[in-house]
Amino acid sequence: MSQLQDNFGRRFHYLRMSVTDVCNFKCTYCLPDGYRPEGKPKFLDLNEIENLVGAFAEVGTQKIRITGGEPTLRKDFTDIVRIVADNGKIKTLATTTNGYRLEKHAKEWFDAGLRRINVSVDSLDPRMFYQITGENKFDEVMRGVDAALEAGFERVKINAVLLKGLNDKDLPRFLHWIKHTPIDLRFIELMETGLGRDYFKAHHLAGADIKSQLLQDGWQLDQSAVDDGPAQNFSHGDFKGRIGLIMPYEKNFCASCNRLRVSAKGKLHLCLFTEHGVDLRDLLQSREQRGELIERLHGQLRAKKETHFLHDGITGVTQHLASIGG
Repeated sequence: MSQLQDNFGRRFHYLRMSVTDVCNFKCTYCLPDGYRPEGKPKFLDLNEIENLVGAFAEVGTQKIRITGGEPTLRKDFTDIVRIVADNGKIKTLATTTNGYRLEKHAKEWFDAGLRRINVSVDSLDPRMFYQITGENKFDEVMRGVDAALEAGFERVKINAVLLKGLNDKDLPRFLHWIKHTPIDLRFIELMETGLGRDYFKAHHLAGADIKSQLLQDGWQLDQSAVDDGPAQNFSHGDFKGRIGLIMPYEKNFCASCNRLRVSAKGKLHLCLFTEHGVDLRDLLQSREQRGELIERLHGQLRAKKETHFLHDGITGVTQHLASIGG
């Protein structure tokens, strides 16, 4: 089957597949009031996930990231990992987690086929970590990071959302950590969502300012791989770790878009913002529907817009990032 491509020549190798909306943290920039279900959610089951992965693999997807909410809250998370890992066309299998189950399960997930893991650690100060996440689990999460390194993951990344007036003073601590630890540290620029306009105005910090500082301090911009996400990655000869910056407000950020998203309830999202999503679930029930599913994917790509419109202050219908996997 032909590679998924939009009208702007962008080719899509990367799927972010959410498996649950549920999260047990209350991060101030995402779910400040905690997870609030709307009715009884029915998330994609293992059969639907297998059919979804199979279809995307046939149209050129090389990388799948399992997301949430908090994806490891699913009791069958290890089974989901195995399903994706068993598809030989998927070259990279990753997940993003808040890390609260990582200490106990890192080796189990690695053995099931998971190879890359991103852990959200918004501060290395336990008090600030608690203030941002609403959970006093800093030590538990950090033990989980150590467990992931010991399990043999080929890449362990730490995600931190940049927040002016909160964790913006943490950069020296993070740099000290990665000087002797082989992890990728990724700073994510705060994005405005429907629920967070006031929060955005109070705490937005431009990633470009961090980039300028890194370049002044001798960090070098690395070449991106075809299935990489939107991060600009930097390395330094004196550091074992790397730094990545995700800067959605930078000019031409969307020009290199290579990712699509499917929500935990089976909706295809062409962008994190601006649209309601297209239901795929009716075509995820059997292997025999794959041709029709692939045809729908190709058809929807023709409707993908050139940009996310965040520069214009348009946040679309996305109320919080947990709803479609960030």
